[in-house]
Amino acid sequence: MKNRFLFLLVLALGTWSAAFAQEPVNEEINTIIRKHGLEEGQAMDIAGWMMDVYGPRLTGSPMLDNATAWATKTLKDWGMQNVHLESWGPFGRGWEMSHFEMHNAGPGYWPIIAYPKAWSPSVKGDGEAIYLDAETVEDLEAYRGKLGGKFVLLDTIREVKELFEPDASRHDAESLLRLANANEPTPRPRRNYNLGARSYFQALWTMLEEEKPLAVLDRSYKGDLGTVFVSGARTAEGRSRDQDQDVVPQITVSVEHYNRILRNLQRGLPVSLSINLEARYTNPDGMEHNIIAEIPGTDLKDEVVMFGAHFDSWHTATGATDNGAGSTVMMEAARILLETIKESGIQPRRTLRLALWTGEEQGLLGSRGYAKEHFAVFPPDSYTPQSFKPEQEKISGYYNLDNGTGKIRGVYLQGNGAVAPIFRAWLKPFRDLDASTLSLSNTGGTDHITFDAVGIPGFQFIQEPMAYFSRTHHSNMDNLDHLSGDDLAQAATIIASFVMHTAMRDEMLPRKPSAEEEKSSAAGGK
Repeated sequence: MKNRFLFLLVLALGTWSAAFAQEPVNEEINTIIRKHGLEEGQAMDIAGWMMDVYGPRLTGSPMLDNATAWATKTLKDWGMQNVHLESWGPFGRGWEMSHFEMHNAGPGYWPIIAYPKAWSPSVKGDGEAIYLDAETVEDLEAYRGKLGGKFVLLDTIREVKELFEPDASRHDAESLLRLANANEPTPRPRRNYNLGARSYFQALWTMLEEEKPLAVLDRSYKGDLGTVFVSGARTAEGRSRDQDQDVVPQITVSVEHYNRILRNLQRGLPVSLSINLEARYTNPDGMEHNIIAEIPGTDLKDEVVMFGAHFDSWHTATGATDNGAGSTVMMEAARILLETIKESGIQPRRTLRLALWTGEEQGLLGSRGYAKEHFAVFPPDSYTPQSFKPEQEKISGYYNLDNGTGKIRGVYLQGNGAVAPIFRAWLKPFRDLDASTLSLSNTGGTDHITFDAVGIPGFQFIQEPMAYFSRTHHSNMDNLDHLSGDDLAQAATIIASFVMHTAMRDEMLPRKPSAEEEKSSAAGGK
């Protein structure tokens, strides 16, 4: 029995090794890619222009238009082909802030660390602060007629604890092992929305819009030491970016300053604040654009390998780790590929297509608009495809990067176990760069989800966490200073290799079974 077990084990390992060995790796190409990515890389130069000069890049804003013009010119200058913009939308109006300051005017004077939420209108004036202490719709009635012209505080005091551990971290053997051992993902359960809370917040914002306070103040659920996490303004109905939507000025205050204001109110002291926000709405046609550029293929040129990242950001910093890092890496990967093709003389078999998406921060809107145009027919108000277009069959795969500045440690397979031996072979030459982990896990929240949803193999890379979620993601500290040049160079090098190897395969990447195929398989197994 023991000998039989050993025989089966050896047979299984032999079969796996054969499958592993069958996936070719072009070491000559990898050597040239390493040279242009690691020794002669330009990632931080690209990042410097993208962040210091053309940041932030809020969707709909004039600065995003400037950044788009810079990126398209840069890609053309490098030699990318078919560089163009593809429109999607309507998105709604854009927003641009030209001036902001806020002060505590009494008791005592001190400048307040705070940032307007995107799509907040201009406002200037002094006013009394008031804490809206309500938990139910009935509680709100006590404040009716008392909020006009005031600064309304919505949040409680949040305790700030001193940090004795660093914000930043890297993966260790234990965390990577957990990812490698993750089970195949299961469908997410439906969310049970708290209808009572929804009714309360709708009633709250309806009243605020009727009362017209000078501004509504909150503090984010995380962040300290002057780090402020900010996104977009809220409304009772509709979206703040909708044309002609009424929006109450909304400000997110650093937690230490918010706490100080609220503590003084709790002491029974009158608090007076001053604000000056100058902002304007832009983008009157409501349409937005993705950036597309290609390296043409040869014998399989009608098939495509896509790689990309979202180009847009929030407005309080320059969008460095979210997601200037990913856009930098993908532009750098394109540059590396161009140089590698030039030096080696080896042309990709499939067409290589770079995509820099916009509207990601508002719900993957740019990539979903692209999918609607090219890949699938969607029913109204749904991103579940009704049917597929012919172009969907021609995309071998899509590679995405959007989790900060950290280097690549592996790949999330999105439940597509069939690509595991392929990706394992392609990662093996980069073990010296610490990239070797494959996880069956799904990971969400960014544009590869759009491709996965329409049946195209879409992948996000496993990255070092760094201080992404703890310090820079959607915060006023998301600036160039928090990028790691070595990590960006490593990521661009590995992605360039993945893209080129995907282009050179005889077959396209294997796809997950469709829902219909899974149902048929399950029925046949009964």
